[in-house]
Amino acid sequence: MSDIQTNRPAVLVAGGAGFIGAQTCKALHRAGYLPVTLDNLSKGYAPQVKWGPLHQGDLRDGELVKSLVRQYGIVGALHFAAFIEVGESVRDPFKYWDNNVSAANAFAGALIEAGVQAFLFSSTAAVYGTPQYSPIPEAHPTQPINPYGWTKLVFERALADFGAAYPFRWTALRYFNAAGADLDGEIGESHEPESHLIPLAAKAALGRAKPLTVFGDDYDTPDGTPIRDYIHVVDLAEAHVEALARLIEGGENLILNVGTGAGHTVLEVLQAADRVTGGRVPYSVGPRRAGDPPALVADAGEIQRRFSWRPRYSDLDTILRTAWRWQTERPY
Repeated sequence: MSDIQTNRPAVLVAGGAGFIGAQTCKALHRAGYLPVTLDNLSKGYAPQVKWGPLHQGDLRDGELVKSLVRQYGIVGALHFAAFIEVGESVRDPFKYWDNNVSAANAFAGALIEAGVQAFLFSSTAAVYGTPQYSPIPEAHPTQPINPYGWTKLVFERALADFGAAYPFRWTALRYFNAAGADLDGEIGESHEPESHLIPLAAKAALGRAKPLTVFGDDYDTPDGTPIRDYIHVVDLAEAHVEALARLIEGGENLILNVGTGAGHTVLEVLQAADRVTGGRVPYSVGPRRAGDPPALVADAGEIQRRFSWRPRYSDLDTILRTAWRWQTERPY
């Protein structure tokens, strides 16, 4: 590892043992960086840290963060260490404000003290709340409807203040529906509990989860089920690499949607899952869930105007095929 540390610019990845963080570490390594993971492993998995060193610790440990900056010569940082379960955020909001804002603030503060000037934040389309229109541009009003969305939006505001006061450049990437799994089968979704449609569909097909419930089939959409914008995790990771490179080179502070600009209904996703699994996904239709909007689709024009990045793997069949492979072969 010592020659890699010498020859590659090092970046600190908070939450690099998680689903998106680990995939981004792989993409960073391929792009010539050394990803240094800082993770407390409360949600992440050590076996997913394969492309750089893992340091188990807390983001609030400012001395640890500053020592890692010195040890590796860190040139930029990425934050993936948020809690993400919307329902849990409603039941236990203190946990979300404590981790997603307080710990993130401590992490950013230690980086600023250590002289790290490039910071990439994993944000979310949940900051928009119930959309007034779709596709949703970055200028759409932000009015989250749950504590999870509020914690992400508040930390975006904190980053704007940090950028105005200190030599600190930042970008917030607002994801839509991250999905799929590593193309080589090395990384995939391993949330416990799992709440995302695609891994739940795969688990239901394998008999590892109860049959799916489709929440509502009376929306004003082509088949009555909600529409969402699914972005393959590999495409998402590559967007992070380009965004980080821009920041390290001195790029301006940005907030950008990361999605495909195209939506798919829940039933379209299940039809694609049937193609991949051989028609094995059991489901039933239930009532709508409170707060579920009919459509959440990104206006992805801004990221495509500013970056060369384009989604390459985000067609439904690729997303479902890679997710299915991961669920059938996953080692942990």
